[in-house]
Amino acid sequence: MGTVVSGFSGPVAAVFLLAENRLLREALLRILSKKDDIHVVGAGSYGPDTLDQITSTPANVLVLDSVSPLLADHGVLHKLHHLNSAIKIVMVGMEAEESVFLRVIQAGALGYVLKDASALEVSRTIRAVAAGEAVCPAVLSVTLFHWVARHKPAIPSLHLKNSFGLSRREQQLVVLIEQGLTNKEMASRLNLSEQTVKNHVHRILRKLKAPDRLAIAEVCRNEGLAFS
Repeated sequence: MGTVVSGFSGPVAAVFLLAENRLLREALLRILSKKDDIHVVGAGSYGPDTLDQITSTPANVLVLDSVSPLLADHGVLHKLHHLNSAIKIVMVGMEAEESVFLRVIQAGALGYVLKDASALEVSRTIRAVAAGEAVCPAVLSVTLFHWVARHKPAIPSLHLKNSFGLSRREQQLVVLIEQGLTNKEMASRLNLSEQTVKNHVHRILRKLKAPDRLAIAEVCRNEGLAFS
């Protein structure tokens, strides 16, 4: 079990249970229904209307079972994040398998609970994730550190800051420029004035020593940065 905060006093976790295993789903429902600070707002197995069911509830935590890594492969979790970026994902009943762990973390999961976890560990993980923390088993934390080390050049914000001295806002804009957005579109996306965006772009060009916007994207690709 990873590091979590005991005695959690944060906001109530509104949970949607999505589990193919009916016994697990019913067991989780019984466990979580006894918690004063966790409210189950929906439960079911995956189907064509699952995303609609989840987004129609006030859920801020989605709890998935061990069958659900398949949803990450099919892009379902990314679609859910697009529909509701505030919802956080907890995987329960998982194996300590590195490839599965990394796959669901890359798909957006913030909590990863092994199949031998206790009811207390499950509820504590849900509380922690609802409060904005990330929780994973200690046995897999090294896997996560190794993955980050291997993919360091593909982390735009850190590399852009260290190599070019770009501010956080400029880092955001570089990603949007790479996606082909205009100044007007970027201003709307970031709730800024178009002139403010124009000023930022001018500074980015200067810092990257790029002659134009196309060159910004080219510089980033040459540096090995990945934005997808």
